[in-house]
Amino acid sequence: MLLERERERYARQILLFGDEGQERLKKAKVFIAGAGGLGCPIALYLAVAGVGEIRIADRDTVDRTNLNRQVLHRESDIGELKARSAEAKLRAANPDIRIKAFAATIDEANVRDLVGAADLIVDAMDNFPTRYLLNRQALRSGVPLLHGAVRGFDGQATTIIPGRTACLECIFPEAPPAEVFPVVGVTPGVIGTIQANEAIKYLLGREDLLTNRLLVWDGLATTLETYAVERRPDCPACGVGCDYEGTGEGIRPVP
Repeated sequence: MLLERERERYARQILLFGDEGQERLKKAKVFIAGAGGLGCPIALYLAVAGVGEIRIADRDTVDRTNLNRQVLHRESDIGELKARSAEAKLRAANPDIRIKAFAATIDEANVRDLVGAADLIVDAMDNFPTRYLLNRQALRSGVPLLHGAVRGFDGQATTIIPGRTACLECIFPEAPPAEVFPVVGVTPGVIGTIQANEAIKYLLGREDLLTNRLLVWDGLATTLETYAVERRPDCPACGVGCDYEGTGEGIRPVP
């Protein structure tokens, strides 16, 4: 049941999708992997939209070099754990939601516990080994994965529904080389808000998602293009003969 102050806070959204839609957001749980350039805008917009529980994990501490793009963190947060810094800002932005922050390295041993009972997994990472780990957990649990990545003025995003769409390893069978990459702050802002938009649409039960399409943002040309992607039968993560072939039966519906 929405509180009166929640009805006031979300009045413009309720005009779009009614009390029922806002209740769906309030009941939802989302896991965000990363509290950096992508994780900050994703978490902020999901928090102010009224997503009931946000779980966010990041092992790093705030550094001055983060501040051009990681919009939840401030000069005064330098040296603070990113997870804790993000938690404080999100609680301040919306005290009516639950924030669970984890200062942890996401690995095979803890990924299941970190994701918990989340309805969505959001990839806001900066490296493909962890992205592949999140992809495998999404496939095992039947929970959708929202992928996003940025470099310089460029970014990309896609929505992965286990058993129904191409998974991350179908689209990117080989990881790009690890690097300290350049990035301007507006790029994760663009891609992060696209990921947050996808999360809200999914949680509301919308069908028009960014599935089997890779969205590519070119900030210098100011263009958005989408490219069709498809499942690969030989995919090591979801292809024929692997541990999870993706029937789609394990997908957990949003309450």
